[in-house]
Amino acid sequence: MQRVPHRRSRSRRAMAAAVVAGTMAASLLGGNAMAGPYPEPPSTTLSLPSPPGGKDVKVLVFYGSTTEESPIVNAGIEAIEKIGLSGPTAQRFKTETNGDGSVFTNATKLGKYNAVVFLTGGGDVLDPEQEAGLEAFVEAGGGFLGIRDAARTEPYSDWFTGLIGARPAASPDSVQRATVEVGDRQHPATKNLPKEWKRSDKWFNWDKNPSGDVHTVARLRESTYKPGEGANGADHPISWCRDYDGGRSFYTGMGATVDSYAEADFRDHLRGALQWTTRISRADCKATINANYAAERVTQPNKPGESDQIGEPHGTVVAPDGRVFYIGRGGGDNTQPVVTDWANPDIGKGEGQIHVYDPTTKKVTKAGGLTIFGNKGGGDELVKNEEGLLGIELDPDFMTNGWVYLHYTPHSEINRDTRMAERRVSRFTLDLATNKLDLATEKTLLAWPVQINSCCHSGGGMAWDSKGNLYIATGDNNSSQFSEGYSGNNPQPNYKGVSFADARRTAGNTNNLNGKILRIHPEDDGTYTLPDGNLFTGEETAEGGDKTRGEIYVMGVRNPARISVDKKTDTLYAGWVGPDAGAPSTTWGPAKYDTFAAITKAGNQGWPYCMGNKQPYRDRNLPDPTKPLGWYNCDAPKNESPNNDGLVNIPPVTGNTIWYSPQGGAPDFPRDANGIPSYKSEEATYLLPWLKGGGQATMNGPLYRFDAAKATADSWPSYWDGKWFVGDFYDQTQPRHAVELDPKTAGKGGLPVHAESLKKIIPVGDTGIRNLMDWKFAPDGSLYVLDYGRGFFTSDAKSALWRVTYKGGEATPAAADLARKAAQ
Repeated sequence: MQRVPHRRSRSRRAMAAAVVAGTMAASLLGGNAMAGPYPEPPSTTLSLPSPPGGKDVKVLVFYGSTTEESPIVNAGIEAIEKIGLSGPTAQRFKTETNGDGSVFTNATKLGKYNAVVFLTGGGDVLDPEQEAGLEAFVEAGGGFLGIRDAARTEPYSDWFTGLIGARPAASPDSVQRATVEVGDRQHPATKNLPKEWKRSDKWFNWDKNPSGDVHTVARLRESTYKPGEGANGADHPISWCRDYDGGRSFYTGMGATVDSYAEADFRDHLRGALQWTTRISRADCKATINANYAAERVTQPNKPGESDQIGEPHGTVVAPDGRVFYIGRGGGDNTQPVVTDWANPDIGKGEGQIHVYDPTTKKVTKAGGLTIFGNKGGGDELVKNEEGLLGIELDPDFMTNGWVYLHYTPHSEINRDTRMAERRVSRFTLDLATNKLDLATEKTLLAWPVQINSCCHSGGGMAWDSKGNLYIATGDNNSSQFSEGYSGNNPQPNYKGVSFADARRTAGNTNNLNGKILRIHPEDDGTYTLPDGNLFTGEETAEGGDKTRGEIYVMGVRNPARISVDKKTDTLYAGWVGPDAGAPSTTWGPAKYDTFAAITKAGNQGWPYCMGNKQPYRDRNLPDPTKPLGWYNCDAPKNESPNNDGLVNIPPVTGNTIWYSPQGGAPDFPRDANGIPSYKSEEATYLLPWLKGGGQATMNGPLYRFDAAKATADSWPSYWDGKWFVGDFYDQTQPRHAVELDPKTAGKGGLPVHAESLKKIIPVGDTGIRNLMDWKFAPDGSLYVLDYGRGFFTSDAKSALWRVTYKGGEATPAAADLARKAAQ
């Protein structure tokens, strides 16, 4: 007789559980259970230990099936038995097997197991009373491990679907070798596995992607096999876990072949899953569940005509005591006038504002404002401007000295005749009690000239390393509209002899501080020294000498608005915006690539000669810049621009970590015998399918470090430790991800080995954080995010500081519920 599908509500589940109690009681007393699908529940209740099992850990392997028993069952049982009998004594357990669903209606048997493993061939293998017994076991705190075809079991049960996490969709039935990306480096089921785990199996596709509802510990890289029509895309979970209905559930879609169970790594995967589900050890299976995070806007819209809460958002930094400092570039609200007439002495005059948010009082203080150049509104690149207050950092001893470093373009230093300005990094002193900046304390550490005839790409980010060195990101401040949006190497356009469309004058020039990441060591007297290990000493004698600047740590970056340094490793993380070409050109080279790079030593990141994984542009020069010349040599680039006053022979290009275009993430092309890519769109492959550009404007984020000593209930969990946060100003297909790198290839252009989306944790959309401008972790492990707002060169009602906190609680099981206290 065909069974009627059952979809029980919670109240009906309670009735079924009571039926189980009656069935068990009758069984124990020698009576007969009542017949019928849903009779009136008896008055007795199910009696199971809470949590089930004890320190004499036992695991039930259930292999009931509606189909012929698979050879996988014996292989799986044998593997689990050996797992239980091996390893450290504190991790061992006993294994019992059963193919009869009545085991779930026997309180005496069921209550002695710490965890149940489903190693079934799928199908409707439990009747309602038996499923209710399994529910009761989980509700009491029991653990569940589902392997492969367990996802096909109990197909009509919503509760069991929740227990598993997802159901298979159409999937290939052949054994294929694929790469598993192991994203969780802490869970016992995955911490010892390779980051990129290559293995053969049959691979499920899922009818609904469970990521975000479950904690995904491993994903499939679909580019490494043929996933078929039901493919899930860049986020293809294959193993996951979560706390469910009082207990713990772990599922893996691997294990479809007999050979799987003989693999040492797969056995290690199962071993770790069983450690958690049996309560031998704790683990965090909550860290990537979207509902465990809360995003709160902590600043209000400005009062009309005022900037009491926020300026035009442009950067943020968090003090050791939790106060959040954030700056406004210089654009006012929409009611404020802008001056664009060069004949007017007030051209571009604006206020670069510094605000302080105190999380203790939840109050905002305007700390001060600098009179800046850059408030010219919108328009084309010969009208608008991105100068202003561009960066902020706090001294490593800020809580003692109150020193604040600001990167800005003072209006007082502009030359309206030559249309040149001064960019500077200055130190100011803040009154730590009042949150007021004393502008009279300014000490200018470093200043350099920038052209201001044309927009854009001013950079601005700053960061400290562990040795007290200050990194300063500067943009190349050039227009790419005179090179069709490609290399930005047109030497011809200039204003009074200063080129504004040739990035070889700036980013590609060893003697110019624009288009760079500088590294200096500030001294207490307001001067600076140069640390060892920069790209140049400033005293090179090559090509006649006086052609390098010793402050340069990285050259060849276009618009590095956001940088960060991981003080544990002193790795520099940076992102910069690419040019404007919407598609690759077989004549000129790659499309606009927005770029992220992990940088472990001084070097040349390529712009304007090469981008991505050393993909060259075409040279151009006078007398006819429209005529393409040879391709740049990324391994031995030459700066032969007439606007270059630095070295002709410049350092070789280092490949970048992440790059993306409107066509997709990390475009790559076949190369000819000389290593030149074809740049034919139809021949492109996309090495990072989890991201795609469009409007695109990179906003590099921090690398998270979990600090147990400072952690609070709001802290992002340790799962995220060591993951690098990369984002984009826009929130559509662009990145807002946490990525993991391979330390062996980080800094050498190695691609990320794993990425996971943050778009539901750091919410996108008009009611969320739509235009991400900066993001920094606070000492308490919460994340502050600046939303730019919905206009440009202005602040509006959506301009805001947000705080994103974790609400998932501690790892499970509770320490008091561990089966063996010594195994913690």
